[in-house]
Amino acid sequence: MNSDTLPPEPALLERLRSAVGDDGVFTDPDRLLVYESDGLTQYRHPPSAVVLPRTAEELGRVVRVLHEAGRPFVGRGAGTGLSGGALAVRGAVVVGTSRMNRILELDPVNRRARVQAGVINAALTAAARPYGLIYAPDPSSQSACTLGGNVAENSGGPHCLKYGVTNRYVTGLTVVLPDGEIAELGGMGREDGGLDLVGVFVGSEGCFGIAAEIEVALVPAPLGVRTLLAIFETPADAGRAVTRIMARGLLPAALEIIDSATIRAVEASIFAAGYPTDAGAALVVEFDGVEEGLDREIEIAAECCSAAGAREVRTAADEEDRQGLWRGRKKAFGAMGRLAPDLLVQDATVPRTRLPDVLSRIAEIAARYELQVANVFHAGDGNLHPNLLFDRRDPDQVRRVEAASGEIMACCIEAGGTITGEHGVGLDKRKYMPMVCSSDVLVTMAGVKAAFDPWGRCNPGKVLPDGIGPRHQGAGRR
Repeated sequence: MNSDTLPPEPALLERLRSAVGDDGVFTDPDRLLVYESDGLTQYRHPPSAVVLPRTAEELGRVVRVLHEAGRPFVGRGAGTGLSGGALAVRGAVVVGTSRMNRILELDPVNRRARVQAGVINAALTAAARPYGLIYAPDPSSQSACTLGGNVAENSGGPHCLKYGVTNRYVTGLTVVLPDGEIAELGGMGREDGGLDLVGVFVGSEGCFGIAAEIEVALVPAPLGVRTLLAIFETPADAGRAVTRIMARGLLPAALEIIDSATIRAVEASIFAAGYPTDAGAALVVEFDGVEEGLDREIEIAAECCSAAGAREVRTAADEEDRQGLWRGRKKAFGAMGRLAPDLLVQDATVPRTRLPDVLSRIAEIAARYELQVANVFHAGDGNLHPNLLFDRRDPDQVRRVEAASGEIMACCIEAGGTITGEHGVGLDKRKYMPMVCSSDVLVTMAGVKAAFDPWGRCNPGKVLPDGIGPRHQGAGRR
């Protein structure tokens, strides 16, 4: 253990306990182990301590204490992120929001809610449904991920093709800035026509401060839903079906593809959904809205799938059947553990029309590096998730995974895409930033970071490459 990962000195720990209570601070190595990684287990960085406030005021006091002590810190929700974005590099202190889990206000008349940052995504929709409303962004981890983490990453989900991602729905924020100041950004009755600081903060990956409370817009639950599952011989064929559907002028709520490796993993698990295990790919297509027209839209989508070579098309007969068709996609990541001890989940976006070509390139890259890749992705907006499966205890496998990952990123950029669609840059992809951003753009980004955090202590080591950013991303203490 180096000096950066040593627990804070006793006087600092005492100040932190005074802010949140004795049960809200711990430095025991066994408990810290839970926080050394997020959903991307390729990277592991143990924090020097974990602090768990319950309110915005407690969060402000904690950050102020850490600021005065010159300690770097990182905000963390449920740890479901897939870019290494909430890791405590250089021994930072983790400030977790898991105890900040109250829905503070549900206002069905104005279709808004105000929640603490630790509220689970799916819990908000569950609370809103009795009023005929939902919270639209639905990450695949929505049963576990928190609204604070969604704000940090500007999270999407299977239905973001139609409904959009988190920033469309966040109307106001209470944030704790890196010096502990509590600031109100936007919100009902507070819009003043000035700078869109809510828009700047959402998607900033926790580098500008920590969201404490979040005001979001709710939308009416759809009156009707139609879902189909199409089975193909190859992912490229499924990709061509997606292009055909979108070319017909349709706007599905979701277009999701999983490949053969993923299908076999799901069907061998407790999440088995009845997908044929000899299939090359499965495409889930969903439309929602008013009842009128939905049957025709799903009929056109089925025709497009058949024209693209689908060997089987199933349409859900009822809600239970619909949930069954979705199960293979929704539980895909949970089933991956059957294939390998570790996986590196990549996240890139390409034009929809390039999906077949890029998927073929990814398969070629995997074969050349002798790696298994399982693909799960939001095909409607070209958001690819190649999952590189490996055993991190084998240095040669780790080397091959990192090399293949870099080639996949380059392939997606060459196809007119970019390096992330929803998981963020975090720790994992910051080395690729110069491939998509000019030096002038990176310097400008660093200037925005410095406006919020001139000390470079808030979530250090993320997004910006080394050597760029305030005090080189918190490389040292005060």
